Amino acid sequence: MLQGLRTIVYYVGDLEAAKEWYKKVFEIEPYFDEPYYVGYNVGGFELGLNPDDSGFSNGNHSITYWGVKDIKETFTRLENLEVEIHEVPNNVGGPIWVGSIFDPFGNVIGLIENPEFILPD
Repeated sequence: MLQGLRTIVYYVGDLEAAKEWYKKVFEIEPYFDEPYYVGYNVGGFELGLNPDDSGFSNGNHSITYWGVKDIKETFTRLENLEVEIHEVPNNVGGPIWVGSIFDPFGNVIGLIENPEFILPD
């Protein structure tokens, strides 16, 4: 039985550059930091960075969406950081908004504002 999102791993060619980029964009420090893997706890979910990108090419065939409280405010902050936008925020029904950005390694990072989604206690 599926239990929901637990971990997303992005494969990056330059682990040190990726750590700095993710620290700046997500405004957090890694909780696990080794030469073979760096892990961040983002609101109870795992964001992993793996430096072995030899089996991957730039781009994704899927998007993982990370929740944000205010997508417009988030995109304003990201634009000020000169992050490349993949898809500008757009309403997908009711109060739900989605948009996405590229990290410097070709991964697409989805962002979702969904006030109807509540994590269980």
